[in-house]
Amino acid sequence: MKFSMMLIAGVALALLVVLPLVLCIAGLKRAPAARLPKRRWDIRLSLASMLLYVLAFNLTFFIQEFFLALPKALTPGLSVTLYHNNQIWEGTSPLVALFQGTGALATCISALVCALLLAFADVRSATWRLFLLWMVVSGAFMALPQVVVGALTAGSDLGMAMGYFHLGVKVKTALALAALVAMPVIGLLLARAWPVFDGADGSTGARDRARSVFSTAALPAIVALPAIVGYRVPRSWLEVLFLPVVVTWFSTIWIQAGASWVDSRHHSRVGDHRPSPTLPFLAALALLLIFQLVLRPGLRLG
Repeated sequence: MKFSMMLIAGVALALLVVLPLVLCIAGLKRAPAARLPKRRWDIRLSLASMLLYVLAFNLTFFIQEFFLALPKALTPGLSVTLYHNNQIWEGTSPLVALFQGTGALATCISALVCALLLAFADVRSATWRLFLLWMVVSGAFMALPQVVVGALTAGSDLGMAMGYFHLGVKVKTALALAALVAMPVIGLLLARAWPVFDGADGSTGARDRARSVFSTAALPAIVALPAIVGYRVPRSWLEVLFLPVVVTWFSTIWIQAGASWVDSRHHSRVGDHRPSPTLPFLAALALLLIFQLVLRPGLRLG
C-alpha cells in the first residue's frame, strides 16, 4: 500500500504540476511574437466567464449531492437531508456504501452530456458555449480526483464505493492512475475546444491563443474561487476550499498548457461576439439565493 501511495503521488505531481508548467513555458517560446495587434483587456468578457464558472461549478456540485442523496432516499430504512454543501442520512442499509459513488457518476454523466452538446448541437451563442465548457470542466474534474482520493482513503465517498465492491490495492491503484492520465487528456481536448475571441481576420498565433484562453479560462477560474466559497459556507475551511481549488487547478493548468499548442486551423474561434455578464450574474445570484435560503436549512428527502 505504501508503494501504491508513493506511485500515485509521483504520477500526480508529474501530470498535474510539473508537465503542464513545462508545456506552458515551452508553448509560449514556440511563437515569441503575437500575430494580432494587442487589444485592451476585455474585463466584461473575463467577468462573464468567471460568473459562468461560478454557476457551472455550483450546479455540478448540487448535481453531485442530489444524486448522492436520491438513491438513499429511495432505499427502505434510510432517510436523507439534502443541504447546499452536503447530504446526511439516517438509518442503515448495506447499499449506503455503494450509493456513495453515485454523486461522482452523476457529475461524469453531466460532463459527458455537455460535451456531446458541444460536439453535435449547433451551439452558436458564445455565452452558452462557455457555460457548457465550464460544465464539462466542473463535471470531469470534480469526479476524477475523487477516484484518486478513493483509492487512497477508504472513508471517502468513492473509497466507500470501492470497498463495497471489495476492490484490491492493485485495482484501486490502476483506477487512480487511469484517472490521473484522463485529466490531462480532457484538459487538452478542452484547450482545443475553448473559444478564441479574436479580430475580424481570425488569424491567431500561439501567444494570441494563450492570451485569449488565459483571459477567459485560467484567470476567471482563479478569481471565481472567493465567490464559490460563498455558496459553500458554512462548513470547515478545508472542506470549503479544497474541492474548488483542486477542480480549478487540475483543469485550468492543462487548458492553459494546451492553448498555445493547438493548431490555429482547429481552434474554436468566435470572432468579436462576446458574452455579456448580465445574464450569468442573474443566474448565479438566483442559485446563491436557492442555496442559502432553501437548501442551507436542509431539505428532507424520503
